Amino acid sequence: MVPKAKEKFTGKVVMHDNDMRRAVSRLAHEIVEKNRGVKDIVLVGILNRGLPIANRIAKEISKNEGASVLVGSIDVSLYRDDLSIKGEYVEVKKSDMPFSVDGKIVVLVDDVIFAGRTARAALDGLKDYGRASKVQLCALVDRGHREVPIHPDFTGKYIPTAKKERVSVEVLEMDGVDRVIIE
Repeated sequence: MVPKAKEKFTGKVVMHDNDMRRAVSRLAHEIVEKNRGVKDIVLVGILNRGLPIANRIAKEISKNEGASVLVGSIDVSLYRDDLSIKGEYVEVKKSDMPFSVDGKIVVLVDDVIFAGRTARAALDGLKDYGRASKVQLCALVDRGHREVPIHPDFTGKYIPTAKKERVSVEVLEMDGVDRVIIE
């Protein structure tokens, strides 16, 4: 069941459903090109909204290449460096890695990259699932303002923002609508 779309929001829509579809298609092509095919590639969606984006990329790769790509998910809650600050407010979800990452090219997929701390936490968590031959980062939206030296290998769209602004990615599977909003 698809959730009902949020009716009211404050902010500006900077990507609509067609923009997101084109960005996912471009990301799929770039991942295949950079890795010279799909051999040994696995996608790992960072929960929450990285997973549906990873699934869309996998579907696009399958459509274009005629080969399937495995998709897993990782919850980074317990690997975050702000865990002591968030404490009891952390909602731990179940990671789903139905495969080993040993020797694989792992593409971590997230909805938005901001400070880079979530990606760093995902790297820490990924080592619990094996030793990848290579790890790449894919973000639907890059909004800048890094606090750690992490940069995505694949970016759907760069959206310059002020630090105080909030970027929200909404996906049909969870929110009933595909769009990116700056609030």
